Amino acid sequence: MALNYLWIGFFLVAFVVASIRWLALGDATIFPALVQSTFEAAELAFELALGLTGMLCLWLGIMKIGERAGIVAVLTRLTGPFFARIFPEVPRNHPVLGPVLMNFSMNILGMDNAATPMGLKAMEGLQELNPQKDTASNAQIMFLVLNTSGLTLIPIFVILYRTEMGAADPTDIFIPVMLATFCSTLVGLLVVAALQRIKIWDRVVLAYLLGLAGLMALIVWGVLTLPKDQVASLSSATSNFLIFAIIAGFISMGVIKRINVYEAFIDGAKEGFSVAIKIIPYLVAMLVAIAVFRNCGALDYLVQGLSQGVAWLGIDTRFVQGLPTALMKPLSGSGARAMMLDTMQACGADSFAGRLSSIMQGSTETTFYVLALYFGAVNIKRSRYAVGAGLAADIAGIIAAILLAYLFFGQVQGCLPPAPAP
Repeated sequence: MALNYLWIGFFLVAFVVASIRWLALGDATIFPALVQSTFEAAELAFELALGLTGMLCLWLGIMKIGERAGIVAVLTRLTGPFFARIFPEVPRNHPVLGPVLMNFSMNILGMDNAATPMGLKAMEGLQELNPQKDTASNAQIMFLVLNTSGLTLIPIFVILYRTEMGAADPTDIFIPVMLATFCSTLVGLLVVAALQRIKIWDRVVLAYLLGLAGLMALIVWGVLTLPKDQVASLSSATSNFLIFAIIAGFISMGVIKRINVYEAFIDGAKEGFSVAIKIIPYLVAMLVAIAVFRNCGALDYLVQGLSQGVAWLGIDTRFVQGLPTALMKPLSGSGARAMMLDTMQACGADSFAGRLSSIMQGSTETTFYVLALYFGAVNIKRSRYAVGAGLAADIAGIIAAILLAYLFFGQVQGCLPPAPAP
C-alpha cells in the first residue's frame, strides 16, 4: 500500500503545486512542461529497460555458467552462516544465495551495471520461495533495503566526476563516502532486523560485520598510502580487473568441469530478455510520477523552506546547499547526479557544498528506482514496510554525510568565489 499512496501523492502534489504556479504566479508554461515530462519519462523507462536487456543477458549467462560449474554453490557455503541469520526464511545453502552474494559484491565495487542483473536474478529466486506472490517476503525486503542503502567501498564515479569538475584533490571525499554508506547500510540492516525480529547481535553476524569493517579499514589505509593523482585510475582499474577476473574464472571452472560453457551461457542469457520486458510497466509508472514531482517545482520549494527554517533557527546553513542532491537521490539517480554537478559548478568542487553533495551522491542508492525495478521484475504489488525501511537508510546516510562533511571539511567555505579569468 505504501507504493500506492506514494505514487498517488507524487501526482497530486505536482497538480496542486503546478495549479498554484499557473493561477497565482501566472506561469502558463508549467502544465505543458509537466505533460512533456511524462512523455520523456515514459520514453526513458523504455530506454532503460532496453539498455538493461544486454547487461541482463550477459550477466545471467555468466551466472548460469557459474551455477553449472559449481562456483555458486561454493560461494554460497562460504557466506552461508551470515545469510542464514539475516535471511532465516531462505534454506541454508539455497542456490538463490549465490546471486545475492554476487549482487552485494558488485555493489561494493561500485559496478552498478553488473550488480543489477545479479539483483534481478536474486529477486526472482527469492520470489520462488515467497508463499504470497503479490506481497514482498521478509527476505525480499531485507535484500532490497540492503541494496537501497548503497554500500560502496570504492566510489569510483564520484571521484571521476570531481576530477572532471576541477577538484584539487578529487579523492578527498573517499573516506567520508565509505563511512556514510556504511552508516546507511547498518541502519537499514538494523531497521529491517528489528521489524523481522532477527537477532542482529548474533556472534556470527557480528563477525561478518567486523570483517567488513576491517576490509574498509584496509582499503582506507591503502588509499592513504597512494599518490593522490593515482587513486581514481587505480580504483577503476582494480574494480574492472576483478569484474573480468570473475568472468574468466567462471568460464575456466566451466572448462575444468567439462560443461558446455557456450550452451550454459545461452541458456542463462535467454532469461535476460523476459526479465527486461517484465519491468517496463513498473519503470514507466515510477519514473513518470517522479518526473512530474520534480518538474512541478515542489523540490525547489522544499529546499528553500528548509534553508529559511535552518537560518531562522540560527544553525549553520552551509549544508542546505548540498540538500538538492540528497533529496533527489531516492527519486532519480540521474537527477541526483545532475544536482551534484550543478552544485559543484555553482559553488566549486572544493567548496563545502561541492564536497557535501559528492558525499551524499555516494552514500545511498536510488530507492524508488530500485523498488520499481526489483519488485516489478517479480510482480510484487504489496511492498509492506520496504519503502519506510529504505527511506530510513537514506535518511541515515544523509545525516551521516552532513556530519562527516563538517568533521572533515568544516573549515571550508560553503561556496568558493569563482576562479579569476586567465
